[in-house]
Amino acid sequence: MFRLFLLAALSLGTVGACTTSPRLSIEQSAIAVAPTSMAIENQFDSASDFAEGAALVQFGREFRYIDHSGRLTVTPKMELEAYAPFSEGLAIVRLGGLFGYLNRQGDFAIEPKYEQASKFQEGLAAIRVNQRYGFIKPTGEVVIPPKFEMTSGFSQGFAAVKLGDKYGYIDQTGKTAIEPKFDDAWRFSAGLAAARIGKKWGYINQGGQFVAQPQFDGAFNVADSMGRIRVGDRWGYVDLSGKIAIAPQYSFASDFSNGLALVESNKKWGYIDKSGKFIIEPKYEFAASFTDGLAPVKLGEKWGYIDPNGSIAIAPQFEEAGSFYEGLARVKLNEKWGYIRKP
Repeated sequence: MFRLFLLAALSLGTVGACTTSPRLSIEQSAIAVAPTSMAIENQFDSASDFAEGAALVQFGREFRYIDHSGRLTVTPKMELEAYAPFSEGLAIVRLGGLFGYLNRQGDFAIEPKYEQASKFQEGLAAIRVNQRYGFIKPTGEVVIPPKFEMTSGFSQGFAAVKLGDKYGYIDQTGKTAIEPKFDDAWRFSAGLAAARIGKKWGYINQGGQFVAQPQFDGAFNVADSMGRIRVGDRWGYVDLSGKIAIAPQYSFASDFSNGLALVESNKKWGYIDKSGKFIIEPKYEFAASFTDGLAPVKLGEKWGYIDPNGSIAIAPQFEEAGSFYEGLARVKLNEKWGYIRKP
């Protein structure tokens, strides 16, 4: 069953023993240094990707936000139970078991009072009150009263919602756009959304008509004009017309990005183009999708980065590695997290 919620309690990585990296008190700024590969020194117990100019990092049991130089940029006025990255200028936080939103000044933009909360998307955020979901503005004003059992949040002007035992879609005024008639439903992307009838998934358009009839055991987000599908335990892709573009054949498949998709074949990971041809042969123990022109890959016991031609851009040297966002990627070295800059 489709569930977007919730990313409010952030768990970013395992805590390691102390290393030669200097320890910082939480009052100090995170130190930005420039050794061979680090842009922000590896000193954090966990770290998030950068979003909207800030990343969430962990010092011991405390969380703070840093900017691209490694300086503390948002300091909450009180200690909170859980934090999330910023989205549309606000970050989900938890206090006393309830969720609210933090602004860039470290104050509550919206006091913690919700059972659950999602990040703001397209100007609205889903919140739960008395086991029902509705939507609020960044001011905290309720624009769609809580009455739904579940929701996807808004995308392309629509949100999937559950009423009774069926899913449909609403617009940003709360008006029904597609009547509840599906047994499960995903958010729209590229004008299509995955929807399930019985045990089979297909794709619908924004008029609610199936462009790919329910026939798949799984159907997922459309990205870069391709939708991921699963038949049995094999993964493939459909195009925007709903036709199968790459027959299900992979052990796993990720979304397309800039014309390439990460897939698993024979317990190794590689990258295919939209014809299904391997552009980068499956040879990696693990890997992630391309962002900002580079992809993290694991060779042996270490992580590094490759370019879209499969050439090594950053030699494998890290214990763990994230994708590049806003020119920086989080990496783990000597059991601590820091950031490297895109070469």
